[in-house]
Amino acid sequence: MLLLVLVLLLALVLGGAGFAVHLLWWVALAVLVLGVLGFALHGFGGRGYR
Repeated sequence: MLLLVLVLLLALVLGGAGFAVHLLWWVALAVLVLGVLGFALHGFGGRGYR
């Protein structure tokens, strides 16, 4: 019985971690796109940070 509970707990933890990692990949992709767009719009505009 204890082994069954441990296996189910492990499956729950790994499932949650897999969802979190998948979500973090999408967040990283969004940050990358926003960073590139920000650089393109500000960097190629002719004005710097000065």
